[in-house]
Amino acid sequence: MVEKTPWLRTLKLAFRFSLREMRGGLSGFMIFLACIALGVAAIGGVNSVAQAITAGVADQGQTLLGGDLRFQINQRDTTPAESAFLDGLGAVSHSANMRSMARLEDGSDQALVEAKAVDDAYPLYGALETEPQLGRQDLFGEKSGIFGAAAPDLLFDRLNVKIGDRLKLGSATFELRARLVSEPDAVSDGFGFAPRLMVSTAGLAASGLIQPGSLVENAYKVRLPAGASEADLKSIQKRAASDFPEAGWSIRTRSNAAPALSSNIERFSQFLTLVGLTALVVGGVGVANAVRAYLDGKRGVIATFKSLGASGGFVFTVYLVQILMIAGLGIVLGLILGAAMPFAASAALKSVIPVPAEGGFYPGALAMAALFGLLVTLAFALLPLGRARDVPATALFREMGFEGRGFPRLPYLAAAVGIALALAALAILFSGDQRIASIFVGATIFAFLVLRLVGALVQWVARKSPRVRSVALRLAIGNIHRPGALTPSVVLSLGLGLTLLVTLALIDGNLRQQISGSLLERAPNFFFVDIQNGDVDAFSALVGKEAPKGTLVKVPMLRGRVMALNGVDVDKANVPAEGAWVLRGDRGLTYDAKQPANATLTEGSWWPDSYTGEPLVSFSNDEGKALGLKLGDTVTVNVLGRNVTARIANFREVQWETMGINFVMVFSPNAFAGAPHGWLATLTEKDASVADDARLLNAITRAFPAVTTVRVKDALDIVNRLVGQLGTAIRAAAGVALIASVLVLAGALAAGNRARIHDAVVLKTLGATRRTLITAFSLEYMLIGLATAVFALAAGGIAAWYIVARIMTLPSHFMPEVAVATLVFALAITVGIGLAGTWRVLGHKAAPVLRDL
Repeated sequence: MVEKTPWLRTLKLAFRFSLREMRGGLSGFMIFLACIALGVAAIGGVNSVAQAITAGVADQGQTLLGGDLRFQINQRDTTPAESAFLDGLGAVSHSANMRSMARLEDGSDQALVEAKAVDDAYPLYGALETEPQLGRQDLFGEKSGIFGAAAPDLLFDRLNVKIGDRLKLGSATFELRARLVSEPDAVSDGFGFAPRLMVSTAGLAASGLIQPGSLVENAYKVRLPAGASEADLKSIQKRAASDFPEAGWSIRTRSNAAPALSSNIERFSQFLTLVGLTALVVGGVGVANAVRAYLDGKRGVIATFKSLGASGGFVFTVYLVQILMIAGLGIVLGLILGAAMPFAASAALKSVIPVPAEGGFYPGALAMAALFGLLVTLAFALLPLGRARDVPATALFREMGFEGRGFPRLPYLAAAVGIALALAALAILFSGDQRIASIFVGATIFAFLVLRLVGALVQWVARKSPRVRSVALRLAIGNIHRPGALTPSVVLSLGLGLTLLVTLALIDGNLRQQISGSLLERAPNFFFVDIQNGDVDAFSALVGKEAPKGTLVKVPMLRGRVMALNGVDVDKANVPAEGAWVLRGDRGLTYDAKQPANATLTEGSWWPDSYTGEPLVSFSNDEGKALGLKLGDTVTVNVLGRNVTARIANFREVQWETMGINFVMVFSPNAFAGAPHGWLATLTEKDASVADDARLLNAITRAFPAVTTVRVKDALDIVNRLVGQLGTAIRAAAGVALIASVLVLAGALAAGNRARIHDAVVLKTLGATRRTLITAFSLEYMLIGLATAVFALAAGGIAAWYIVARIMTLPSHFMPEVAVATLVFALAITVGIGLAGTWRVLGHKAAPVLRDL
């Protein structure tokens, strides 16, 4: 029989002693368990929900897209050759989307709508749900010159109409015959700022809204024969690109039904994962506190072990096994909560996103969360365990604890640092955007170091402070800087969570202030879209009559898609993320012979008024540099089915935040000579009242029903509401980190209870009253909380300023209400939790404690 190796015997013996040690239960480890379970549940749950939504998009791809393939072209219909190509693939359904003004039949009120016209084949997949449920002819068909329409409750409420009432869209009249309940392919059409109005393609044609240059999106959805594979889809995409190089259509497949939604879900899940990791790392401080307090309570056992000949390594192994078993329990609890989240989210998300979240078990997400939980436990537990290994038995028998013993041996310190680096590397590796993850991890490490320094600074200030006459205040100051003080733990645990919340609150507040205040002051009153060439003069005359004090600015406008940069297809170009948005979808384009009044050239020069050479383009400076473009480079855009290649003549500064007319690209007039197009206009009248705006809107809609009028204040109200909802969701998610901070704070206070009991008993023996001790402890917690809040305000303010002013390029302001709320919260938490634990300490009898001294 082969004898067992020494390390295996040691491990087996250590495991046996660990189980015996744990017979007393998990007393003192509840905070430990809560911190680990919370962080693991957050990471595992968020990623499970993200994978559930992704699975829902994949499983419902055909329904969400409206077909196996979706071809979209703007401002024109397909050519006969393109139509023949699509018809040869399978069943085709055509829909057209455009913004327009729907008005009551008597013209007394109107509303912006997202009009969607569908043909008889719609939908190819899924079902259109209305209330009542009607057949296609009854829902959309023409009856005595009146077409049918369906709309959601929002439009019914906005115009105060009911089923059977009539609306005007363009020059046609529509009867509202049903409420729109569910639109199967809504997510593939993208986000809309206005309620849907669904009509038939015949009804839209009768409205007269589609004119040369009108901003209409034509989508052709194709249902392929059964059994079509992903390889078939890719082959069709290649054929479409090669056979029709100037079609300018964007093509999506069922496997990429909702790219914007998928991208947003990925970004949000990445943010929440990092927040969960922050909560887990903050919880790691709680792990260290709990391990230290537990070992402090086991001083006699550890001393006995060492007196009986146990090595320091054996003691380390015994307690490491215990910590890992308890961490395993916390991880399992977190995994159970994380695994349940997709099932809970599937019901909660139905009203938020039009995609089913597939409840299920996602082992990859849960395994990643478990790994993070294990690494955090090891990283924070090794240091106190390493210190316990080297404390002599004589010191332990003399009731000396583990405080103030410096760093443990180099192997333990190296192992802890190595595990922390592995944790950071995995967080970056598992992230979709590794640059942002790297910044986040770096900021977290930096925050930990700074908070450690802040804690040390607070202790140094307390140590150097002059002697005060108040006994309670003198005791409080002494407690702040004594060996084993709570100061480092409280500052570290509460500081990180508070800093995160301050940063988010200031960003949210600045954005809201910009949207509802500064932007509104600078923005025009109205945007007018789809003004036809022949109506421009009459339109200008009407606006001048109705708003004589207003300033009308109008420019020609087309829609085009960037196809190539310097001859390289944009799908194959290596484009940085900062400039990628310019290449997604269609962009608004314009031309001008003269340099626009609001354009400041940063490089190059404008073309002459009568320029007739090769097409030239002026590119916005920031976006051009983000794409890596320089003077003389070429940009190819597809406009109305024709590729136009222009050379960059200059770069110009664009102030997007003015909300005025701005374009990424402004072309020389000869680039689009003869191309049909509409006009875009803005009206600015700062003294106009709500009644003035309503009168103008009504007059424009009556005289020019094809013109889409957008009141900027209404659009900003929608954006403000969305920002508010997003801010609430983000703050709620960040609250996970704050909960972890509060748990760690409670754990830190609990870990110091032994020293508190000792101090309280000695002071009471020397004549201190309960009132004096409560006042001293309250002042101690108040001073630490105040120092932490001041740091959180400073650090959060700097972080928010950088994001708002440098990244978003918006004015940044500090908000006193955020400062007050932070101070009140920090003081309430530290004093409240501190006194809750201290009250029990003060109730201890003196005799039992004095006998152990």
